[in-house]
Parts: sequence; C-alpha cells; structure tokens
Amino acid sequence: MPAILSTPANTRLFLLPMTASVPGYRHYSVCLQMFLLAGLAMVILLAVLPRAAFAEITISAVRIWPSSDYTRLTLESAVPIQYSLSTIPDPDRVVVDLENVALTPDLKSLIEKIDPDDPHIRTIRIGRFKPGMLRLVLDLKAGVRPQALALKPVAGYGHRLVLDMYPLIPPDPLMALLKSGNSDSPGEKTGTSGEPVIRNEETVPPPKNAAGTPGKNISKPLARTVTIIIDPGHGGEDPGASGYAGSNEKDITLAISRRLKAKIDAEPNMRAALTRDGDYFISLPMRVIKARQLHADLFVSIHADAFIRPNARGSSVFALSERGATSAAARWLAKKENDADLVGGVSLDVKDHYLKQTLLDLSQTATINDSIKLARAILSQLGNINHLHKSDVEQAGFAVLKSPDTPSILVETAFISNPDEERKLKDSDYQDKMAEAILSGIKRYFANNPPLARSRVVQTD
Repeated sequence: MPAILSTPANTRLFLLPMTASVPGYRHYSVCLQMFLLAGLAMVILLAVLPRAAFAEITISAVRIWPSSDYTRLTLESAVPIQYSLSTIPDPDRVVVDLENVALTPDLKSLIEKIDPDDPHIRTIRIGRFKPGMLRLVLDLKAGVRPQALALKPVAGYGHRLVLDMYPLIPPDPLMALLKSGNSDSPGEKTGTSGEPVIRNEETVPPPKNAAGTPGKNISKPLARTVTIIIDPGHGGEDPGASGYAGSNEKDITLAISRRLKAKIDAEPNMRAALTRDGDYFISLPMRVIKARQLHADLFVSIHADAFIRPNARGSSVFALSERGATSAAARWLAKKENDADLVGGVSLDVKDHYLKQTLLDLSQTATINDSIKLARAILSQLGNINHLHKSDVEQAGFAVLKSPDTPSILVETAFISNPDEERKLKDSDYQDKMAEAILSGIKRYFANNPPLARSRVVQTD
C-alpha cells in the first residue's frame, strides 16, 4: 500500500511505494517525492504571504508636461506597471491606482512638479490606498478626458505609463490665432503691447538680407493675408537629437520657431502660428491637422539634425516624396523623424476618419511641386549664413509633410551633433539670422508664386 502524508494544508499526498525489486526505483521515487513536496510548499507560501512581501516596482523618473492642448504625466520604471484609471465628478478628479508600486521620494516629488499655471491639474495627492495598491488622485481645474498609454522601452526610456489629460472642449487653434492680435487689414497689425503697429509702403523699411544688412525688396505686397504654420520639431517626452554639449533639439527648434513667428507677424499681410509654443509633445498627425484647421498656406517644420559622425555639418531642406527618398541619407532621416511618435508616445489606433484621410491621401503631386519651389527658395537663403549639407532639395516620406493641399517643407537648420554647429544653434544672433533667412525664402517664394484668393480664408474683421 502507498504511504499517506498529511500536509499543513489538510491535504493528502499519496507517495509512491518503495519497490526495491526495480533497480534504481527507490532513488527515483525519493527524488520525485521531494520535488512534489517542494512544489506544494511553494503553493502554500504564495497563498499565505501578503502581496507587500514581494519586491515593489520602483518608479525611476516622473515627468509632467502642461499645455493648453493637454497635460501629460509620465511614470517610468524598469518593468510594466499594472494600473486602473477612473474619473470622479463634483469636484472633478482623475484617480489612478498603481499595483504593487513603491511610494518613494522620487514619486512624491511629483506633487511639487505641478505648475500653478497648468490649465488642467490643480494638485496631486499620492498615498497607499490598500495593501499592494498605490493611489494617485489628480484634482482638476475642469473636467478632462483622460487617456492612459503603456509604452514599451525605446530610445533610452524604460517602460512608461503615460497619462494624458485632454480638455473636454479642445482648444480652437483658429480662435487662438485670431486672439494673438493679427489682423487681415493690409496696413495694420496689433503688437505684443496691444498698440497697433503700422505697416504700409511708406513706413516699412527695406528687408534685411541674410547677412543682416538692408537689401532690395524681393517681394511685392501680398494680395491677401497668408497663414504660415511653423512647426518646432519634437517636444516634451521627445527631446529629438542631442548635442555634444548636452543641448536638445526640441529647445533649439522652439527658439528659432518663435523668432520666425515674430518676424512673419511683423510683415504686412502675413501671420504665423506655432504647432506648439512650449515644451510638450505633439504627434506628427496632429501637426498636420493643426495646419489644415488653420487653412495654412505654407507649413514649415524646423529641426536640428544629428548624425553618427560629429563632422557632419550644414543646412538642408526637405520636401515630401511619393516615390521613395532621393538619397540613403534622406531615407534614414525620414525614418528617424517618423519614429518621433514612438519616442513621444502616441496611440497608434487612429479612429478619426479625417485623420485617416489626411494620412492616406497621397494624390498631392501639385502640392509637392509647390513644396519643392518653397524649399529651393529657402535653401538659397540658408546658403548665405551656413554651409549647405546638400546643394539641392532632397525628398523622402516625412509623415509631418503629408498635408494634401498645403506646401510643406522640413528645414534642418544645422547638425546639432557637430560641436561647432551646436554652438551656433545655441547662439541667439545665429538663431535670428536663421529665422531671417527662412523668412526671406518665404517672401521670395510668394514673389514668384502669388497666393490666390480663396473662399476658405477666414476673415478677422
């Protein structure tokens, strides 16, 4: 008869009989019995030990990126975080429960990172909700539509739990443009102080050339107000390329873009808008959508590239290609820029029909031809202030240039990976010259391609 062993769990385990007549059987039987007993002990241990006894997940970094478009909160860790997300009204709150996460000083520091000017989050409270469960409560200034994304490791980041707080009523980019003080009146615009800035044929000084000295007026007065969308590359979770001295592409592009916007706004019958005016992430499709919402006449994306060799240098201008890249370098750069959404973190489940149509509409031969004309005009001006990496416009499949009806270009101002060019890019005078050169190229383009009147232009008066 087999032996019977009583266990602490009040179960019975039948052990194999010891049959000495079979060679080696006794040794085999003892080993099997020990293995079964060890497995049973582990099951009992897992059942009776509290969850808190296991190693908790440590948050290695916390970041928060406020903006009028949305506020993003990022928790980074070495392993994925299990979570649940819910909202509570009266007052409006977002509750995030984190499973088996340690309450560390780094995580507590998130409370101090909340900007008083954050348009969405008022405060954050963090505490132990119950054993094995950490709770984050986001006290809101108004109702939001929260979205959570679990992102896998990429580009030096570990696992990330990204929480995006979108306003229930998205900001209207057109209204923001109108409130910025721009006017469709040919002779008058509102300055930053609120006082009108008079611009007419008698008072406008001759434009400066790329060297900073007065030059010949290369453009005639525009027949109507044109809208130019300036797209500072990268932002927020996506820093872009990094320089030898530690500067980030996202900061350089925003600085140049702001200077370019100010110069465009000072021109008669021109106005500009930024896809982002702060350090936060905007997905590539949303940059295209913003341009279309504003009925943009031109779309100019500003970047500062990097390469594996520090001696790569020079400025470049790119347009979209329907038939593949014009060079291996252009193809590599397009892939690198298109991967920005993987770094910044965006849902790949595109549910918006309008967005799908924008991304899939490749019947844009005429638009691409205009983009190349614009790119050549700007490239000719950039050559006055910097070495040109390529003497002609290059093309590749940049996702951010896929607006089907807006001439769109991507300007690589210089190589941030080149120590000499990095120093230039950080210099305010060089940034100003770069913005002036781009503006000169835009004016040269319009001189040869006057904007036609169209019913979709929104009047501001």
